[in-house]
Formats: sequence, C-alpha cells, structure tokens
Amino acid sequence: MSEQLKLRAFEKEDLEFMHKLYNIPEVMRFWFAEPYQTMAKIKDSFEKNLEKENLRLFILEKNNERLGLVGLVRIDNLHRKAEFAIMIDPDHQGHGYADKATQLAVDYAFSHLNLHKLFLVVDKQNEKAIYIYQKVGFQREAELKEEYFVDGAYRDVVYMCIFARDYWATRR
Repeated sequence: MSEQLKLRAFEKEDLEFMHKLYNIPEVMRFWFAEPYQTMAKIKDSFEKNLEKENLRLFILEKNNERLGLVGLVRIDNLHRKAEFAIMIDPDHQGHGYADKATQLAVDYAFSHLNLHKLFLVVDKQNEKAIYIYQKVGFQREAELKEEYFVDGAYRDVVYMCIFARDYWATRR
C-alpha cells in the first residue's frame, strides 16, 4: 500500500476535487471552517497561491487516484518552521493513508525544506488524528480552550509539534 502512495504538487486540475472536499461538513469541521466554498473562490485562491514561497500544497495519490490534500503552510524560513495540515477524502478514510501521508510530508519538510520544527492544530475531540500524529512523532505542546467556534459550539484544540532532531533520531 505505502509504496503506491505519493505526494505530488497541487495543480489546477485538482480544483474540482478540492471543491468537493471543501464543501463536506464533516471534513471542514476539523479544519474549523464553514463548509461553503465556491469554485470561483477556490480558483482565485489557487491563482494567488502560485507565487507564495511560504506554502507547499500536495495532493495525496494512490494509483493516480486523489485521496486528499497535504499542506505545509506559513513556512517561515527565518525560524525554519511551518504548520502541517492534512485533509483525507471521507471516501478514503480508515485505510491508513493519513499516517503515511503525514510521514511523507514530515520527511519532505525536514529533508527538502530543511525545517527545524513542524506544528499543527487539532480538535481535541479528533482522537484518531491525535493518535496518528503521535505515532509519527508529534508531541503535545499546548491546549487552548474554546479556541474555535464550529457547528454552534466552541472547540478546544491541541497544539502539537515535531522537531527535525527527534524525527531523525527515530529514523536511524
């Protein structure tokens, strides 16, 4: 399975796929966002992001089938850190893809971008995601109470991070 999974650059041809994901309430709840994205807004965002050096967006694929989106966002070259984000299509959840995709992204961040630290924000109730992140090597850094308002309620979040030195120590 994992040998067939790959990350590739997000392309214009992926906009329809992202339009689908951005409008699924169960997906966007964990991104702390409203599941309301027009195709025009997604296209405009894509065009604006083409020139950004502080952003890497990837499509997770298996046998040329799109499974999800993986991002390294807010890349800070001075402090050598970035935020990690992932979104797996609900049709492909439960197959271990998030685990491998996270590993691929972390490896890319530390191997190719020479980052020192990756961090992420996850809904405290998203225990499956927290388990996956910990399995890859992310550690809890902080917890913020009632940080985001989603589906009529405030949500607690967990900040997690992984350092390059710790990641490489587990790979030896």
